[in-house]
Order: sequence, then C-alpha cells, then structure tokens
Amino acid sequence: MVKYFCSNTDIKSTWDHVVSAFWQRYPNPFSTHVLTEDVVYREVTADHRLLSRRLLMKTNRLPRWAERFFPGGMSRSVYIIEDSIVDPVNRTLTTYTWNLNHKTLMSVEERCVFQDSAEQPSATHLIREAWISSSVYGFSRPIQEFGFARFKSNQVKAMKGLEFALSNLQGEMPQRLLRDTVKDASEKAREAAKSLASAATVPQKPQQYV
Repeated sequence: MVKYFCSNTDIKSTWDHVVSAFWQRYPNPFSTHVLTEDVVYREVTADHRLLSRRLLMKTNRLPRWAERFFPGGMSRSVYIIEDSIVDPVNRTLTTYTWNLNHKTLMSVEERCVFQDSAEQPSATHLIREAWISSSVYGFSRPIQEFGFARFKSNQVKAMKGLEFALSNLQGEMPQRLLRDTVKDASEKAREAAKSLASAATVPQKPQQYV
C-alpha cells in the first residue's frame, strides 16, 4: 500500500522569478531542518535544458512510538536526492526527490512541476505529487499516516521558504508572509493580554505590616 498526495497551487510570481528563487531557497527561517545542500551534477543539454542533481541532508525527528523501529546506532539524518530539469522553451521546472537511507522505515518520493499559470498571466502553477510507503511489517499503515501528516506540514514550510527567497529576490515581503507575521504578533499579544487579565483577577493576599 502506498499513500498518495497531490496538490495544486498558484504562486503569485512569474515563472522566471520562481526558477531563480528555487536555487536560493536555503538557508531560510522555515528550513532549519535542512542541514546541508550540495550540487553533485549539472549539465546543459543540446536543447538548452538544465539538468541538476543535488544532495541534501535533513534532520529526522521521530515520535516516541516510532523509536522502536529505529535502531539505536542508525543515523537520525536523512539524505535526499533532488533531480531537476529546467526547460526554458516549454517554461517548466520539474523536480524529483527521494530519500537514500531509512527506505525500509519509510520511503518518500516527490514530483513537482512549476509552469506558467493558464489562468493568471503573472503567476506560476505548481503541481506537487508524493508517494509515501513503509516496509515495516504490521506497522506500515500508521507509519505511512505519520509520514503523510509530516509531509503535508513540511510542504507548508517549503512554500513559505520559497516565498522568503522570492521576497529577497524581488526586494519586498510577500503579502502572505506579511499577514502571517502580523497574525503571529497579534496572537502573541492576545495571549499576553489574557495572562495579564488572569493575573489581575487573582485575589491578592492583604499585606501585613509588622
């Protein structure tokens, strides 16, 4: 059994900007789990396509219940291969990623296609697909469910990281990042106000003077 994920997203930036920002994603505040990034192969083909292969190392934090499937001496880092094809003629960027180690515990394969949006001239359409599987006998389903949930969470961070790179490239903060920043600040302010209000309603012991 394989868990399948698919999403369609419109990025409010041109394809040229998205491709440029793609190579400048790391480091960013939303990718602290990405430890290293290295280009191991790159070629420009006769039809002007750019082929690249990168090796990334990421942290691999597991929930406590999954520790039993993870031998004590095994590395907690995950090595990821990312193959990409930039086609300037058809204006597509296609990426394929998969993990090299821990494949018995969980295998995650992802395919992304960035292309000009048919509905918004100044936007880029992203189709993201992923296949998540596990070979741990008797526990493959809960491990896949965990991997599926983590993948969805990581994709939110990945999009924010790409938006951060776009903001650096364009010299401005995207509206979504700005809204999130304001929202986080507002929530923190509300929590602080609640704490102060709670403290104010707690009856104080009368002071004693000797």
